[in-house]
Amino acid sequence: MSETVERHEFGAEVGRLLDLVVHALYSDREIFLRELVANAADAVDRRRFEALTQSIPAVPEGAGVRILPDKAARTLTISDPGIGMAKGDLAENLGTIARSGTRAFTQSLAEASPAERPSLIGQFGVGFYSAFMVADRVEVTSRRAGTDEAWKWTSEGQGSYTLEPASRDEAGTDIVLHIKPDAEEFLEPFRLQAIIRKWADHITIPITIARDGKDEPANEGTALWRKPKSEISEESYTDFYRHLGHAFDEPWATLHWRAEGALDFTALLFIPGMKPFQVVEGERESRVRLHVRRMFITDQAELLPSWLRFVQGVVDTEDLPLNVSREMLQSTPVLARIRRAVTGRVMTELKNRAKDTESYAKFWENFGPIMKEGIWEDAEHRKDLASLLRFRSSAVEGWTSLADYVSRMKEGQEAIYVLAGDSPEALAKSPQLEGFRARGVEVLLLSDQIDAFWPERLDSFEDKPIRSITQGTIDLSKIKADEGTPGEAADISKLVPLLKDALKDEVSEVRGTDRLVDSAVVLAASAGGPDLHMQRLLQRAGRDFGAGMPVLEINPRHPLIRSLAARAEGGAGLGEAAGLLLDLARVQDGDTPRDPAAFARRVAEAFAASMG
Repeated sequence: MSETVERHEFGAEVGRLLDLVVHALYSDREIFLRELVANAADAVDRRRFEALTQSIPAVPEGAGVRILPDKAARTLTISDPGIGMAKGDLAENLGTIARSGTRAFTQSLAEASPAERPSLIGQFGVGFYSAFMVADRVEVTSRRAGTDEAWKWTSEGQGSYTLEPASRDEAGTDIVLHIKPDAEEFLEPFRLQAIIRKWADHITIPITIARDGKDEPANEGTALWRKPKSEISEESYTDFYRHLGHAFDEPWATLHWRAEGALDFTALLFIPGMKPFQVVEGERESRVRLHVRRMFITDQAELLPSWLRFVQGVVDTEDLPLNVSREMLQSTPVLARIRRAVTGRVMTELKNRAKDTESYAKFWENFGPIMKEGIWEDAEHRKDLASLLRFRSSAVEGWTSLADYVSRMKEGQEAIYVLAGDSPEALAKSPQLEGFRARGVEVLLLSDQIDAFWPERLDSFEDKPIRSITQGTIDLSKIKADEGTPGEAADISKLVPLLKDALKDEVSEVRGTDRLVDSAVVLAASAGGPDLHMQRLLQRAGRDFGAGMPVLEINPRHPLIRSLAARAEGGAGLGEAAGLLLDLARVQDGDTPRDPAAFARRVAEAFAASMG
């Protein structure tokens, strides 16, 4: 090997990924061409834009992506006159995919059924590596626009790659695939033409395929969003959606309109039909593409708020200068008006489609938790968003809205009651619900992480306050019970101070409650602090501040409490009973006992005693 050739190992897990891509995606190998052509077109778009804002040569007139099959050499070359890559870019972009969710991708790919596997490749943004499905060696020669230096990246997909100096007459990139014996169909021009028509027909960059010594056009190259809606079929919309988002599902909603007047722009947006995998953990920005007079400018203009980041598509305007920079994009009032208009149009679509209960339920299951973020962070749209929220409930099957909840409120009920936790199934069995169920009072069950936060900001709906049933004192006495409350209430006037003294370092208060039926005890949070679910989240995050100690509520009608009240009346000590009550309350709420080993020992002793 030449001394100028550098050998490098792939980044973490890429070797395992390559093996999965090659073997698990074997049945849908044609997708490799879509991925490589899309990358090439993006590179050309980027060079066009940077040529306007930086001192680099413009893309040559009429230049585009060129596909050259060579049956004799058994190679397939994809060339583009794009921005190109320097040596460091090649190593960073092709040598590691840690930013593409490698661990989650490999796990999902290994576990997915054969029918599900093809969709995973686009969702995780690892399209370049699909080249190894059809090639046993891949060579990438690239020259960064504005430089004279070219570099060559080579790999056989076996855990390592090489970098070496190269030559290229112009800026751009050549990808040479050494085709496997069982993939020679991808050296046939007619086969390549069919793939381009299927997956990349709407790419505005010209794509050509070399055939019989001539370069023949392979794509229509029109901006679909600029066509009248009457000329576009549902199939064309779907094809464009799949190309744009590297998806395989069908859009749940398609929004295509032209705004004229004070603003002049065209938008083609899609709401996905399935929840995509998150490519980059923690990424919250909208990636709707901004075009100016058909030219792609950026997908970082944040044309929609972060709580609508699942929406994909294109916004094309005549009202921005072509040489817009990132800083200008953030400050221009034209873009601010476009953002408001686009957001308003998406909200209108969601309100209209929410009338179809079954269809909207599917949307909500995919994107409901993201929508709730808007309640927390977007005061301007909070009221409109509230009408779109859907919840599980203690009283009805399926999803319900706040408006439907209010319509079912009991006479004497003053608030909308909610209970937050880790899962709807666990919440439905919570003793916190007993008194509410006995009175036929509905409680909304909140199980998304964001549910611990947004109720504080919304505060009320249709003038009805939203209250967590684990926070503060809730008086249900104004609401008539549907059933007789079993058992006679004990006098707990002497028991309460004894329990409070025994637990003075662990609870802020002990009090009787009428919101229990079958359980002896339950925990509540003080009125001024976060509810119990929020407290648990803070503890898990190591941020247990300002929560205070919980309140222990006891049920005067429960046999255990009546027995303890009788002992307190007779002057008997409580022994370990106070601690055991607190541990019972913690376990009921999904928490652990203060001393799990001691708790288990006491339960075993009690069980043994009951067995005689």
